[in-house]
Amino acid sequence: MEHAQSGALFARNRRLIPGGVVSLNRLVDPEIAFVRGRGARVWDADGNEYLDYHAGFAPYVLGHNHPEVQEAVIRSIEEGWTLMGSGTTPWEGRAAELLCESVPSLDRVQLTTTGSEATYHALRLSRAYTGRDHIVVMQGGYNGWHDEVACNVMTPLEKLGPASKGGENPFVPLSAGMPSDVAARVHVVEFNDPEAVERCFRKYEVACLVAEPILQNIGVVKPRAGYLEWLRDLCDRHGVVLVLDEVKTGFRHALGGYQSLAGVRPDLSTFGKAIANGYPLGAIGGKAEIMDLFNHPEPGRRVLIAGTFNGHPTPVAAAIATMEILKRDRDIVYPQLEALGARMQQGLESLFDRHGVTATVVRQGSAFCVYFMDHAPRNWRDLASNHDMARDLRYRKALIARGVYHFPLPTKQGSLSTAHTEADVDATLDATEAVLLDGI
Repeated sequence: MEHAQSGALFARNRRLIPGGVVSLNRLVDPEIAFVRGRGARVWDADGNEYLDYHAGFAPYVLGHNHPEVQEAVIRSIEEGWTLMGSGTTPWEGRAAELLCESVPSLDRVQLTTTGSEATYHALRLSRAYTGRDHIVVMQGGYNGWHDEVACNVMTPLEKLGPASKGGENPFVPLSAGMPSDVAARVHVVEFNDPEAVERCFRKYEVACLVAEPILQNIGVVKPRAGYLEWLRDLCDRHGVVLVLDEVKTGFRHALGGYQSLAGVRPDLSTFGKAIANGYPLGAIGGKAEIMDLFNHPEPGRRVLIAGTFNGHPTPVAAAIATMEILKRDRDIVYPQLEALGARMQQGLESLFDRHGVTATVVRQGSAFCVYFMDHAPRNWRDLASNHDMARDLRYRKALIARGVYHFPLPTKQGSLSTAHTEADVDATLDATEAVLLDGI
């Protein structure tokens, strides 16, 4: 495929935008500038068409530019839904109703513009509620861009060093400019290691534990049987707030979030991505006694939540439409996504087996990832030690050259939507076989 126009656009944008993109997580090779999306497909500036499994880091559970969602957004604009910055609106109230109806653990909710803002508020609430400062996060998890969680995602093993007997990894920041004392109150443990969590709880005054219920920023790393229940019990016994970060899992795997499938009730939950099918909106919700700190009558106990664009009517209109579609059609949507996911997984496994390639396909519903290793990873350390990262990158780039877009960074999840069809999956498998025949 030719990418001359994409290259020219990157060059033009680099004159004024550092890196040429407004989120540096998007700066990957090949440099492709996308200009349009519809359903399961996207088109770049050169007119090349791709089957899309990146889906903007996974918010498009209904596919790009879903007609009902778009109609709701257009209608809201035509009817004059506007940002006033004073008082409440009927739209934020309806979005709150749908969230609380969908997710049983939500007594109260607040809307934000991004998932990172939601996790930031979760830390503040937890500290105000417990009177403690320390937090525990997961190695390989991504919970936002702010200082205390911007750490330890795809960390090189040499920076982690050997596994410590205490189960705590070194704090490895994702950014320069972070205060040097952050590491003293943020404790990083490997996923699926409850003993390491408990050691942190005994050693430090921990306000909250923040965890994705499935690590979906390093593919699809699932909790082992009983792990999330164990975390719930540990938090209860130590008076720690359990925060499940469902920014990527929420509404993609079930209307009630992955927590409803796992049977675990967190104290606080954060959402984003699929909640508004691609429009910028996040949410934090949970127990009334914690959430009501946002409006505590004593100023010294009140937790600030502010943001001119919180509850902006355009993304809220998209969220209302998305949640109403998922609620109305949940008996169709989630079985459809499961069937498509199973078709993809079974097809990929058959191909890898037939071509003698050591690979493991891990999937949860519509989210999947190919690992070039002989077992499903238990955590980041296991993954980084055994997965063939170089082969993964070659595999992704070869698929892109054949019109199948996976984010060109090893271990990033693939995402199906209701806009994908069995024919799309089969076309993807045909492209995969061509890649394997080329000997990547």
